[in-house]
Amino acid sequence: GNMSSRKGLNGACSVHEYTGSFIGQSAHFKMTSVCGHVMTLDFIGKYNSWDKVDPAELFSKAPTEKKEANPKLTMVKFLQVEGRGCDCIVLWLDCDKEGENICFEVLDAVLPVMNKPRSTERTIYRAKFSSITDTDICNAMNHLGEPNRNEALSVDARQELDLRIGCAFTRFQTKYFQGKYGNLDSSLISFGPCQTPTLGFCVERHDKIQSFKPETYWVLQAKVNPEKESSLTLDWDRVRVFDREVAQMFLNITKMAKEAKVESVSKKEKVKQRPLALNTVEMLRVASAALGMGPQHAMQIAERLYTQGYISYPRTETTHYPENFDLKGCLRQQANNPYWAETVKALLSEGINRPRKGHDAGDHPPITPMRAATEAELGGDGWRLYEYITRHFIATVSADCKYLQTTISFSIGPERFTCIGKVVTSPGFTEIMPWHCIPLEESLPHCEKGDLFPIGEIKLLEKQTSPPDYLTEAELITLMEKHGIGTDASIPVHINNICQRNYVTVESGRRLKPTNLGIVLVHGYYKIDAELVLPTIRSAVEKQLNLIALGKANYHQVLEHTLDIFKRKFHYFVDSIAGMDELMEVSFSPLAATGKPLSRCGKCHRFMKYIQAKPSRLHCSHCDDTYSLPQNGTIKLYKELRCPLDDFELVLWSSGSRGKSYPLCPYCYNHPPFRDMKKGMGCNECTHPTCQHSLSMLGIGQCVECENGVLVLDSTSGPKWKMACNKCNVIVHFFENAHKVRVSPETCDLCDAALVDVDFNKAKSPLPGDETQHSGCVFCDPVFQDLVELKHAAMRHPMHRGGQGKRQGRGRGKGRRPGGRLNPKKPKDKMAALAAYFV
Repeated sequence: GNMSSRKGLNGACSVHEYTGSFIGQSAHFKMTSVCGHVMTLDFIGKYNSWDKVDPAELFSKAPTEKKEANPKLTMVKFLQVEGRGCDCIVLWLDCDKEGENICFEVLDAVLPVMNKPRSTERTIYRAKFSSITDTDICNAMNHLGEPNRNEALSVDARQELDLRIGCAFTRFQTKYFQGKYGNLDSSLISFGPCQTPTLGFCVERHDKIQSFKPETYWVLQAKVNPEKESSLTLDWDRVRVFDREVAQMFLNITKMAKEAKVESVSKKEKVKQRPLALNTVEMLRVASAALGMGPQHAMQIAERLYTQGYISYPRTETTHYPENFDLKGCLRQQANNPYWAETVKALLSEGINRPRKGHDAGDHPPITPMRAATEAELGGDGWRLYEYITRHFIATVSADCKYLQTTISFSIGPERFTCIGKVVTSPGFTEIMPWHCIPLEESLPHCEKGDLFPIGEIKLLEKQTSPPDYLTEAELITLMEKHGIGTDASIPVHINNICQRNYVTVESGRRLKPTNLGIVLVHGYYKIDAELVLPTIRSAVEKQLNLIALGKANYHQVLEHTLDIFKRKFHYFVDSIAGMDELMEVSFSPLAATGKPLSRCGKCHRFMKYIQAKPSRLHCSHCDDTYSLPQNGTIKLYKELRCPLDDFELVLWSSGSRGKSYPLCPYCYNHPPFRDMKKGMGCNECTHPTCQHSLSMLGIGQCVECENGVLVLDSTSGPKWKMACNKCNVIVHFFENAHKVRVSPETCDLCDAALVDVDFNKAKSPLPGDETQHSGCVFCDPVFQDLVELKHAAMRHPMHRGGQGKRQGRGRGKGRRPGGRLNPKKPKDKMAALAAYFV
């Protein structure tokens, strides 16, 4: 039928409207979406302050509230506008616990504005589906259920536990250790109930590698010559011995023999089983081990393939196809792909094999391809993951691989040796998954019991035991699944977190090597309370959360009991922190011994040291004070100028030659001097009335893009002068090669922006009539128009929508381009000048 589509008020979600049939009645449908979780859990205002709240209060005293996950999307308002006046709602969210939780977030937003149901009339429906195909969608619409409150509550419980436990431990140890050590190189020393045991697995393997002591052992190797120009290497049945003299004795005994005697020849047909149906954990393992993709990246690609309709739902623990699963229909869609068309057509004509019986977790069907695709369509990693999923699916309905294994047992003197050969009789699924094929080996000679072969050589090989290697992501995923750490959806997130927090680094082969910080943290937890890092407690919590989802445990009781356990552990951790601190002292340097002298302290007038390791900061060892600085940029001394309020030397923060820069006073940045200033503001936001670096002296006009920003002259930017918004990323370049640019105390009559006085060198002056000086408004003066260039965002001045006051109207020009100029054509009159904008 006909369908109309439009963008929703938040600009992110489309709304599709059409007329159809719903439960036997004609209905007008509105179909829209959300962007992940609508709401997120957080502490109420004052409890988000690290400085004012004792982390211990976060376990019970600190109230939590649901906030919009992304306020910029105004998702609640959008849902209410679209839901107003509707009679029924059908929820098509992802069919897992997180999706169930989002169902209730949507309901909380729209139920108050929907039409009230008559008596017992049903208005809320839940669609259950595992892939985005016509058949699956229609089937879901014909079998609508209800959202599962218990599953949603289990997610609420996990969110609250992770928030309270994670924030309490993270805030305490971050403040404690960053206040003492200068080279931790981590802006956040985080703790997570799942994240920390995940790191624990990596450090446990590291410890085994470090404590490993190689042992020497000896192996007896024999070669026989069945024919003149061929030799066969035999394996010793004793495998190896750790005593040199014993090994030498066996060598001497076997060297006395002239021939090797065949003691037995056995032939057995063996089977290499086709794989089980694919679930999330196996997909992530293969993506990391074989495709070289990190779990987080692989999951993002799988989600994209799912939303585009190429694969079924990618979050599942099940490895067993449902009885009604259309295996042949799924297979037929792959019959024309050049990579596996022959295999698929052969299976369809000869008949598919019944898949192996796997584990049915009761959630979603295994991951399968849902429609054909080409490499050109998906490209890069998308195609590689899709190709693996498709090959894996085809393999599950293929035959097992069969091969004949021949084992020949030899005796050389009293010692026994063996030789094994394999010959494939039926490749089965290995045709579509060639990396699983039986490797080609030397063919064994035809022989019978009692045959004698001349001995080519017998020698003793000296070898050493080798340490295990660092954990691969695939091995870590296996350990996390085995111990119940995280879910199929959250496992990639936890692994990604320990990488981003600088606890491990990803080495070649996607092996995870713990950093110094990661090692010290885990050893510290072991020293204070091993349960903080062992998987046992989190595994037990996950089981309790699953019981909530099944309706077998009370949400409030599980929450209260678990928080009480971790609250006790937290207090013991705080009391015993000296144990972890002893380990930190060995690996990291104290603040006073870190960094380089940079600027003078306003209290003692001694040099403070600039510590570059994240988070970068200034430390005065004499006063024992530490001052935070803006991150992700460079810091240098600002002309040895001092703040008039506290006598601290100013420093200049810069994000690079193409970015913003502004001076700041380290003390004011941490202790705002005026009531209207917040912590973390530089001189470009300071309201000091007379300081030459303040907003009052250098501010030019309201930002043309954001709500509250002011464009401030960057007095250090000459000769490539610019002004930058003190709130957003807008930068305006102007007056290149000018000798001086100053902000005038006078303002523009048209838009209230401060006028600027510009002084050019005579040789490079772009002003008409060889003039070198001019004063005017950056936005309105026709002489300045061609000398102003916008960067980073396209926008117009707020005045240029009718000229009725400084804050009248805001908007963006059409047909704009980055770096566009301000009104390149000379306006004919004042009204034309008012209509000028960045194009």
